[in-house]
This record gives sequence, C-alpha cells and structure tokens, in this order.
Amino acid sequence: MPGFTGGRLNRADNLRHDAGAIAALQGDWRARLLRLINFEPELTGEGTLVWTSLAEAPDDAELVLLGLDEGDRPHFAAYEPGMRAPPGRSLRLFGMLDQFAPGEAATYAAARSVLDWHSRHGFCANCGTPTAMMRAGWARKCDNCGAEHFPRVDPVVIMLVEHDGRALLGRGKGWPERRYSALAGFVEPGESIEEAVAREVFEEAGVRVGQVRYIASQPWPFPSSLMMACVAVAQDDALTIDTSELEDAIWVPRDTVRAVMAGGDGPFLPAPPYAIAHTLLTEWARG
Repeated sequence: MPGFTGGRLNRADNLRHDAGAIAALQGDWRARLLRLINFEPELTGEGTLVWTSLAEAPDDAELVLLGLDEGDRPHFAAYEPGMRAPPGRSLRLFGMLDQFAPGEAATYAAARSVLDWHSRHGFCANCGTPTAMMRAGWARKCDNCGAEHFPRVDPVVIMLVEHDGRALLGRGKGWPERRYSALAGFVEPGESIEEAVAREVFEEAGVRVGQVRYIASQPWPFPSSLMMACVAVAQDDALTIDTSELEDAIWVPRDTVRAVMAGGDGPFLPAPPYAIAHTLLTEWARG
C-alpha cells in the first residue's frame, strides 16, 4: 500500500454535528490525545504513535476528533491558537517517515493536515471575520456572514511516462545526489486528471502523451495534498526540459528500474518507500 494510507480509525462523521455526542467523547476517561511536538509525532519502538490523556491538552487548546478505534475509544489531536507548522520537514521527521507501523502514518497525516489547515484559516475567506471551530474540528464557521469552511486537499498528479519499455524520470532542483523520480504537478481548475498529466509532462519535459491510466493515490500531509499516480504512454521520446521545473530528465529501461528497485546499482536513486513514486516505480517495474 502507498505510504500514509491504511488508517484504522473510524472518522465518525455521523457524530461530528452532534455537540452532545462530542462532549461525551471528550469526557470519556479512555479518550486519547495524540502527542505532537511542533507538528511532529513521537513513535514507539514498534512504529506506533504515542498517545496520552486529554488532561495533557493545553488549557486554550481545541480538540479535533480524529476518530474511534475498534473499541469505540475516541482519539483526538489538540489545536492551539497561534500554532504554525514549520516549513518543509525536519531531519527528525524525515528520518522517521519510513518507521511507521501499518496505518499509523495515515492517522498522523490526517492530524497534521487538519491542524495545519486550522492554523491557516482563522479568518473567513468571504468577509475576513475570525472564524470558530465546528463539527468536532472538521470545519470552521463565520458568525458574521454565516459561511462555513471545510478542510481541502490540493490534487496533484504524479506520473510515470513510458516509451518503448523505458520510463521517464525527472530530477528536481536541490534534490539529494542522483535522486530521480516520477514527474508531478498540481491539477489546475477546469482540468481532468488525464489532462493535467498531459499538460505537466509536456510543460516539464516537452513530451506529448496519449493514453493515461490511473494507478493509485496517496495523501501527502505537507501540507495537504492528494497524490494521484498514473502511467502515461509517450508519443515520442524527444526531451525538451524546462530547467525552471527540472534539473534533468532521463529515460530508464524497465530492467534497470527493476534492478534499482530491488536494491541494485543504477543511474538513479529512487524515492523513499513511503512516497507513492516508489509504489509507482515498483509496480511499473513488475510489468
């Protein structure tokens, strides 16, 4: 499964509008609070998230319901007014992203994204008035104009372009040495997934593509994207690289990709296992 997927909490959307039910969950002695330090989690030696009591929530914090486990025990994250997510990922967080036990990264992704959304949406986009949390932390409301605001994700296409048994890989500026990955870009308003794939590939590498097929998706909580992985068939292999987007791009034969993904040497280093580009390359290498 792609990284940041497979969450095991029931998000309990049917309870979010019920203030009485949410109050009861917050008063449940079993309720757990996700331990975060500057938006970063703590992990046990088994790769599971660390939870604590709601009593440890700061006095001014508002609780976001992350969901219920199989025993209906509620799990929360705390939003503190004024909190801000750091730009990018710290070396500490980067080092733990491949240590999560199955499903744990999905819970962290939900918590990080929704807390970050609250930190950046304290004012109404319609009239500029301060907003208040509602629906157990999954919405904000403006008491001035009545507008309701909900967390959003940014759709991103990430695509492996194939031609004559080879895959097109690109290298972004400032990436680790020899790191290459699938091309990617944000979906623009008025575009389908397929149209976004074709536009991004042509803009970045100058390659026209025909058939586009969807493979899988992955949430990416930095800050809140949905990566939609596809494979596209190129009409030719001539490259015209947009150097403002890519530092380099190469065509790599399937056998070479297969060897690299199996841990062998090759002309590139793949994306880490928690990135959907790794899933995409692995599946393509298998044919």
